Amino acid sequence: MITPRAMYGSASHVLFLNLQELMSKEMVKINPDMLMLSDDQTPKIGASLSQSKRRKISIVGIKPNLPDLNVKPFYDFDEEEKGEITKTFQNLAGLKTHDACYVDHKLLYELKVEIIARLPCFEYWKLQFLNKKFLQLLKSCEIFRVRQEKGLVKPYVILHSGADSNWEMFDKDFKTFRRLPKIPFSDYCFFYSGKETVSVGTQLIVIGKERDEIVVFRYELENHKWFKGPSMITPRVMYGSASHGKIAFFAGGIQKDDNENPIVVRTVEKYNADTKSWTMINGMHKARKFSSGCFLRGKFYVLGGRDENDKHLTCGESYDETTNSWELIPDMLKDMTFITPSQSPPLIAVVDDNLYMLETSLNELRVYDINTNIWKKLGVVPVSTNTTFGWGTAFKSMGDGLLVVGSSHSWHRKGIVYSCRPSPDVEEQHWEELKYWCSGNKLPQFIHNCCVMFA
Repeated sequence: MITPRAMYGSASHVLFLNLQELMSKEMVKINPDMLMLSDDQTPKIGASLSQSKRRKISIVGIKPNLPDLNVKPFYDFDEEEKGEITKTFQNLAGLKTHDACYVDHKLLYELKVEIIARLPCFEYWKLQFLNKKFLQLLKSCEIFRVRQEKGLVKPYVILHSGADSNWEMFDKDFKTFRRLPKIPFSDYCFFYSGKETVSVGTQLIVIGKERDEIVVFRYELENHKWFKGPSMITPRVMYGSASHGKIAFFAGGIQKDDNENPIVVRTVEKYNADTKSWTMINGMHKARKFSSGCFLRGKFYVLGGRDENDKHLTCGESYDETTNSWELIPDMLKDMTFITPSQSPPLIAVVDDNLYMLETSLNELRVYDINTNIWKKLGVVPVSTNTTFGWGTAFKSMGDGLLVVGSSHSWHRKGIVYSCRPSPDVEEQHWEELKYWCSGNKLPQFIHNCCVMFA
């Protein structure tokens, strides 16, 4: 575990790297030559601030209400001078004397949020060990709000390869990763049965079956912890789901009746990540299981699946939240090939308001024309999905690109990751392989769960 002292050096380094940009917003002009730090001047991880060499920053045009940064560093003052500086910053930021770190004393609240918002999301959980102020700042979600406003939000891919293995979180290039903690309080059945995941805001929602019930677990990025609940109003599995911002919809699925018999339902619920609560909304026209969901041009879509007679459905449905109503879309999947009743739910993703599908029987990419209700072919995808009927392959949107994770076409069937920036007007897409090397292990060729979190 990284100690608070070790983290101060890192935070100070980030502070100086971002100082010129942030203070420019306060009409402060900084001489860039004076702001440059050589390698030997840069604070080292694990070193205290008092061990860093003194350096001076030339600043002109400072507004009267900002502290003069040409004075000696705070940690080099004697006790009397230190007390005067402390009072100055307390008056500026409304701080009280307690166990806050040096940065906490020196920066206004807004400036502190601006800087922390530029740190990688992988590092946020460490801030809770600095002091109570940082912990409260994380829980307030103010950092993530600023990241959204400043356009700093980035996609993170969360993968799970099954059984009792950890979920792993990757950056979009698969060059950095971290393992999420194991889910606590779960029984054997939950770990070894099928689970379904969706990312809502900065939460990862995982739904699966324990011995006697269907349970919901959520991982909170800001706390780096798992929590149990809240339970769905109508617990079920094998539904179609999708999220948009801090809202997610869960449509259809398999539910137990009063006699504990499985039934296919058309029930729909909405989850709110801010309030951590579920709300019932109007049900679909069709009861369906093993369907897929997405958000497309402001509406929630549900595609395909199977009905109560285990028959494949070629129709889709769209939900308009403003009218709380569903529209049936006949023959939306009429051109798709259904190899077997045990085929996976449709593999779909939305990029730039265009709906894409990985046609699993042909390993082929297609794009949907919402006006003509027709799917256009866009070439072959570099993964093998036909051998497993679509199961074990992740197909997701990642900002302005598509991500596919699965098994290669080669005889040794290794796990691979590819991405592309799709264009509906190009017949053959350019796929780029992302080297999965950061965890030191080979990528599993069968992916049980995958979702993309924007944080």
